[in-house]
Amino acid sequence: MESNIAFLCSDIGRLFRKRFGELARQSGPTGAQWRALLVVQRYPGINQGMLAEHLDVEPITACRMVDRLEQAKLIERRRDPNDRRAWALFLTEAAVPTVSELKATGARLLDWVTSDLTEQEVETLSRCLSKIRDKIVTAEENGSQQESHNG
Repeated sequence: MESNIAFLCSDIGRLFRKRFGELARQSGPTGAQWRALLVVQRYPGINQGMLAEHLDVEPITACRMVDRLEQAKLIERRRDPNDRRAWALFLTEAAVPTVSELKATGARLLDWVTSDLTEQEVETLSRCLSKIRDKIVTAEENGSQQESHNG
């Protein structure tokens, strides 16, 4: 049976985001907003352009999302000291409990989806997927072209 790892990873990501969104509804933010909060938490001071890139959305979409999160007092914009045209994004104190709740929800979901795997299988899966991701990231950073393998 032939499998397409890229499609499988994409499908798992889509299904994981969908299920997480259903579980996280009571936390307040939408699925896209919780992803934005988690990115800003991971990269404090990130600008809106980089946030858009991390979320794989257009910059105007990220801007609207940040507008809503700022109105909800979950994110604050500060002038970027290195670029007066850009905004650096930070979580507010009010966002901390929401982000903690979202992370706990994600951990419970991950525990559930991997519950049929052994600890060794989870470690191996994580290590293999990390290698794949790291190779793609390195190629992007180096401007490398995809290798073509026939046969």
